[in-house]
Amino acid sequence: MSKVIVVTSGKGGVGKTTTSAAFAAGLASKGYRTAVIDFDVGLRNLDLIMGVERRVVYDFVNVINGEATLRQALIKDKRVDNLFILPASQTRDKEALTKEGVESVINELKEDGFEYIVCDSPAGIEKGAFMALYFADEAIIVTNPEVSSVRDSDRILGILQSKSQAAINGETVKEHLIITRYSPERVNNGDMISLEDIVNILSVPLLGVIPESKAVLQASNSGVPVIMDVKSKAGQAYMDMVERYLGEDVPHRFLDVKKKGFFKKLFG
Repeated sequence: MSKVIVVTSGKGGVGKTTTSAAFAAGLASKGYRTAVIDFDVGLRNLDLIMGVERRVVYDFVNVINGEATLRQALIKDKRVDNLFILPASQTRDKEALTKEGVESVINELKEDGFEYIVCDSPAGIEKGAFMALYFADEAIIVTNPEVSSVRDSDRILGILQSKSQAAINGETVKEHLIITRYSPERVNNGDMISLEDIVNILSVPLLGVIPESKAVLQASNSGVPVIMDVKSKAGQAYMDMVERYLGEDVPHRFLDVKKKGFFKKLFG
């Protein structure tokens, strides 16, 4: 049975697209037929992070408008079997997305055997974000350990619980929490909200904690989902997240301050 999973948050710049790319690539690497859709019409960043920007011919809006078939618009990833990308349009506005059009594309993906359909939501609560979450069976809430990000994520949770199709039908969207750019050192210094406080405020089951890492920016600039950088802490944390999502018992890592060695303590 297909699952539609929206990756969302209220605030921009928290790592939604990075998370969407990593999560979709991780699911596909585990053997699941996975499509990831960019709902950020007018901006379009998913294709850059996935490294397929030069292969975009048709986009999500072309399919909705009947200007191309879904198979023409889907881009097959060259590195991971079972992974397909549906890019957003850079030349249209978000009004081009309609409930009927989005539903038609999602239904066609389900009929085509996709087991996971990952919806990369734009920031905020405008139409593109609403369309990304409306048909969701599950939601991954992405937040940074800062007050404004957590507050905006709480607002998105309210929309999921009241305006999604599942909520309207009296059902529940299963929620997961991802905390990105987490730094135990900065939490200890009082510069960031602690993991425990974020979980208590949002009351959403914790799926993963992604440490602050230069590898994320390097991967984005290279057009490679960071989960493929298996040597980086961020890549390892994203793979842990995928395995945890699939039901494996994987402990959380990178949550504690790294202890100084003897010579560092001695010489600072």
